[in-house]
Parts: sequence; structure tokens; C-alpha cells
Amino acid sequence: MNTLKEVPVGKSARVVKLHGEGAIKRRIMDMGITKGVEVFVRKVAPLGDPMEISLRGYELSLRKADAEMVEVE
Repeated sequence: MNTLKEVPVGKSARVVKLHGEGAIKRRIMDMGITKGVEVFVRKVAPLGDPMEISLRGYELSLRKADAEMVEVE
């Protein structure tokens, strides 16, 4: 399983599945990360957390713990 956390800076990936349950999954979906959406990893903070991604025409900062719950291809 490849997760969004493993996508290198400057690469794109498509969301396949969201893991997690309840409020955590709902929060990720509310940020616009849903099945089939294309995400581009723009940059990662110097200490590795958080990471900045682009999707649906806007930029989003996402913690690595949340990025681990997003399965991509």
C-alpha cells in the first residue's frame, strides 16, 4: 500500500482509498481529499511535518499522520 506520506516532493498521485474511521475520516474528506482526486506534493517542512499539497485548485497543509491514512496510486 502506498500512502500520501510516501509521495516525493514534486510528484502527483491519485487517491484510491481513505483509511481511518469516524471523525478522522470525515475531517480528511472535508478538506477535499476524496477518492479519485489528483494531489500534487508541493513541499515538506524542514523537520518533515507538515507537508503542503495542491488539490482542487488550492494548497493544503497536512500532517504526516493524516497523510498516512490516504492510500494513493
